[in-house]
Amino acid sequence: MQFNITSLFSGIGGLEYGFHKAGHNTQLFCENDPAAQKVLRHRFPDVRIESDICNLSRIPKCDVLTAGFPCQDLSQAGGKVGISGPRSGLVSQLFRLVRESRPRPTWIVVENVPYMLSLGGGAAMRILTQNIEELGYKWCYRTIDARCFGIPQRRPRVLFLACRDHDPKNVLLTGGIDKKDVDGKPSEVSEELAYGFYWTEGSRGVGWTREGVPPIKGGSTIGIPSPPAVWIPRDDFAGTITIRDAERLQGFPRDWTISVEKDKTLRKNSRWRLVGNAVNTELSIWLAQRFAKPGNYDSSSDPEWTSGRWPSAAWGGGGKVYVSGASTWPASRKLHSLSDYLSESLKPLSERATRGFLSRAKICTNVVYSNRFLNSLEIHANKQ
Repeated sequence: MQFNITSLFSGIGGLEYGFHKAGHNTQLFCENDPAAQKVLRHRFPDVRIESDICNLSRIPKCDVLTAGFPCQDLSQAGGKVGISGPRSGLVSQLFRLVRESRPRPTWIVVENVPYMLSLGGGAAMRILTQNIEELGYKWCYRTIDARCFGIPQRRPRVLFLACRDHDPKNVLLTGGIDKKDVDGKPSEVSEELAYGFYWTEGSRGVGWTREGVPPIKGGSTIGIPSPPAVWIPRDDFAGTITIRDAERLQGFPRDWTISVEKDKTLRKNSRWRLVGNAVNTELSIWLAQRFAKPGNYDSSSDPEWTSGRWPSAAWGGGGKVYVSGASTWPASRKLHSLSDYLSESLKPLSERATRGFLSRAKICTNVVYSNRFLNSLEIHANKQ
């Protein structure tokens, strides 16, 4: 069966990419970023594009409605103002359009950052689930790390699935393996491995990733790209990934964001923003495959959740939430080593950037970095 897809907050088509791979069809994109529109127009030339969701009066009849609504107000790197913020608050337009649709979409797919599970006591999830239930849908969600699909980027995202006629748990919550201590600690390193980190940080350890890079960002708060760095212990070297490898680490073909209208190319800053904000296509490919071959989820032993941080996976109905044991690794493909996966040479981290990171890391009190790591970065800085 071929699904008709309507896409809201489309970005550069990460969610829709996977459905197209599975033979489905997108009939409408809604995206307000002019740079993202250019990419969509080039990659999906036959699909209509609307620019302002607030002015969108209706959506076409569709089987699946996708919505990777803006995460800037919900992420740890953003303003943390929550779902009532000016950008993430646009999710209310999703509810409006579904409410006014006749017939309503069979399936709704929403993607966002895991921080929404804890920010403001999980207010975003409460608003999302309450509105979806009021619209007559059953729902579930699962936090998924893109590394389970073999791509060496640590990118956990919350995937939310709702349906009117089928049980979404059978699609989203079945299958997977437990994966613990994937990254180790910044205090424990091996000469044979590569490590990703945020060179713009140092006082925090949230970017530390073994044989992978931390989540690729859209850029800094002032619009400057900040690609993650990779440390190669055996070479006493640290460098940043290229935009083309960043596209690949998001599951897109190389140069997905480069070809646009009138033979002009997007500025690199714009490309980093688009790639950093995108949905990893391996996630959407997996989801599209799950629609074709759902499992049989047994929820009989799932306990009810009442308070605290929202679980990493859950389902609900009738105002109640139940904790699912579904892991963040629904697939178990062999993880590529970072060195083997990258297709282009790393750009050496400048002396200034390296010493800036070191100055923060050396006075950090909440993260213990390996002396080998810090000494190696000193050697690297002296080479620049």
